[in-house]
This record gives sequence, structure tokens and C-alpha cells, in this order.
Amino acid sequence: MGKLLWVLVALVSVFGKWVDGFFEFNETELFYTGHEAYGYFNESKLINNALMVGLTLIQGAGARGAVCLDGTLPGYHLHRGYDSGANSWLIQLEGGGWCNNIRNCVYRKTTRHGSSRYMEKLVPFTGILSNKPEENPDFFNWNRVKLRYCDGASFAGDSENRAAQLQFRGQRIWLAAMEDLMSKGMRYANQALLSGCSAGGLASILHCDKFRNLFPSTIRVKCLSDAGLFLDAIDVSGGRSLRNMYGGVVGLQGVRNNLPRICTNHLDPTSCFFPQNVIGSVKTPLFILNAAYDSWQIQSSLAPPTADPHGYWSECRKNHAKCSASQIQFLQGFRNQMLRAIRGFSMSRQNGLFINSCFAHCQSERQDTWFADDSPVIGNKAIAIAVGDWYFDRSGVEAIDCPYPCDKTCHNLVFK
Repeated sequence: MGKLLWVLVALVSVFGKWVDGFFEFNETELFYTGHEAYGYFNESKLINNALMVGLTLIQGAGARGAVCLDGTLPGYHLHRGYDSGANSWLIQLEGGGWCNNIRNCVYRKTTRHGSSRYMEKLVPFTGILSNKPEENPDFFNWNRVKLRYCDGASFAGDSENRAAQLQFRGQRIWLAAMEDLMSKGMRYANQALLSGCSAGGLASILHCDKFRNLFPSTIRVKCLSDAGLFLDAIDVSGGRSLRNMYGGVVGLQGVRNNLPRICTNHLDPTSCFFPQNVIGSVKTPLFILNAAYDSWQIQSSLAPPTADPHGYWSECRKNHAKCSASQIQFLQGFRNQMLRAIRGFSMSRQNGLFINSCFAHCQSERQDTWFADDSPVIGNKAIAIAVGDWYFDRSGVEAIDCPYPCDKTCHNLVFK
């Protein structure tokens, strides 16, 4: 409890202050809505006594053209497992938005999401990556890997723009990383989990079956997508802001050939970058963890400034407590669309769901939302326990929250 209190104090001191029982954050600290193409909340500055894990560059990647946007080597952070987890592997795909045009991608080259030159050399392993059983009861002693994200198309592109000196090699980075990790012991895994948050959550869906195929059919392999259920939704202006962005990403970065053929055989490539059109055909067991009122999607897909020129949504999109009744009704419609999107997916007994009615984004990497004294719960079950119960077949998990405002356990994000 003392550590959690320290984290809360640090949250306030670094990012903002308490406001009516919620954290108030500086919006630009959490959602880089400019050229960095929609980053998300990073807890790295806020954790006391967290395990810090060093960056490993993939030395053989350059020879196969598996490089970041600026041509630098990709990398990952690996903490070895031990005892019962010595041959168990968890791969966490980093998130960090996308870049959909030359200008955005050129800027992204100057950030940690486009170049290993700017990546942190040490990152804290918290939440699903924690090495402490009291923080991560089921995966604490596994081999845990955070694969850094430096392409801009959810590890799915394969193209280049020589004039702008841009390499769109996400698919090659994925392959090079998997090959390198297999050589470092992952080939001997007796169980494995592919996870990811935000753009990494989308990547974990797109690469789920490929990950499964790395291993013998006799071992348990599953996938987890956290905050990756991006919807092809209509924004507040009646347009489709996210579809427009995804169209740019798919076209610019050469994503088409790396999308599931079962989808592209009957839908356009941009549609097949939306998880709702892919999850039904994923053969490997998949768990979807998502907030029904995903903060990123509200900020950047449903009510971005480009769709709200008069600022009618400017307060609501930063703080749900300031939404009007009609705005809440619009957001309830978004939740209903999410529930429709997962209806068929939920019919498979091998899949899992945890859809809580929170204004949040990425709940598996943050300790306070993954597993802590006051973590969000559905039916008294925290996220970490729900994921563990599903992964180890202790019980089926299809937890869908009642609609806002019924859930009082949420850690809602509020922006300045």
C-alpha cells in the first residue's frame, strides 16, 4: 500500500493534481496529438523501485533491412525467467500511435517511436511485465520482453520512401525480433503469450496466428490485446477520422501484403487494419482487454479537434464529468458499437474478454490498473486475475461491464 501511495503522489507531482477524485493530467503529456501521432500515457517516470531493464539492439536486423524509420537498429528489453517460468515467454509489443504521411513520419524519426537513437536505455517493467508476484501473480517469473515500436504501422509495413529517407519496415522488425528471441531460448518455450498495448495491441491481433506458428502445436500459446480494439467509428462531425488516418498508414507504409488474406480477399486493406474485421478469423485463443470509453479513441478518433472546429467537445473529451447528456449518449453509442463488434468473437469459448466501463487506455502495463489494492474490477475480479484465469484455463472469462456511470472502481484519465 505504501508503494502505491508513493506512485499516486508522484503522478500528481509530475503530471497534475487531484480534481474531484480523479487525476488531472496535462493533455500533451499523455496524448501527443501533434506529429508524434498520438502517443499515450507512459508511467515510466512514476514508479518507485520498479525493475529497470536494459535495451538490447538486434544486431542482425540491419542485414535483412529490419530497421526503424530512420534506418537505426530495432531493439527490445528482456528480463530472464526463472524457476517454474524459466521456459515461459511473454512478448509485449510497445504502442505509440502511427504515422500516416511523410511529414508525420519524418517527425517521428526524431522520437523514440522512430529511432533507437532516442529510445530509453532502461525502462521500468511494471504491470504485466513486473517481476514481483504481488504485482503480477501469474507471469512474474517468465521471460518477459518489451519489443520497442519504431516503425509507425503496428509492426505491419514493408516499404520505403527514399526521397524522405524513411524506412517502413515493421514487418521485418517483427520477423527479426522473433528470430533473435528464438535463438536466445524462446524456441524451447513450453508456453507463450503475445501481448501488446494500443498500437501494439492492434499488432498483437495482426501477428497472433504468426506467433502461434513459431511453436509446436502441443504447447499453450495465446494472445492478449490491450486497448487495441480500434473501431471504424463515425466521429462527431459525421466523418471517419480514424479511417482516414488508417488509409494513410496502410497506403504509405505498404501494409496490404501483411494483412490477413482471409480479410483482404473480401474487404479493402484499410478495413482489414481495423481489428473488428480481423478478430473473427484469428485461430489462436485471444483475449481482448479494452475500456468501453477508450480515452485515445475519444480524443483522437471520435472527437478530435479536426472534427470539432467550434470546440463543442473540447471539455468533454478531456474530462467525462464535463460531458453533456447528449455527449454521454453519443459515447454510449460508441460502447454499443464495441459490443456489437465483439459479439461473434465472444461466442468462441477459447477467447476472453474484459470490457470495463472506464475512460482509460492501456491497462495492462500500468501497475495501478493491472493489479493493485484498488485496481479496476468486474465482478470483484481484477484484470491480472481475469487474464491469468483465461490463460491457464482456470475459468472462462467474458466480463463486460454495465454502462457508465455504474463502475466505481475505474481509474479514469482526466486531461487539462
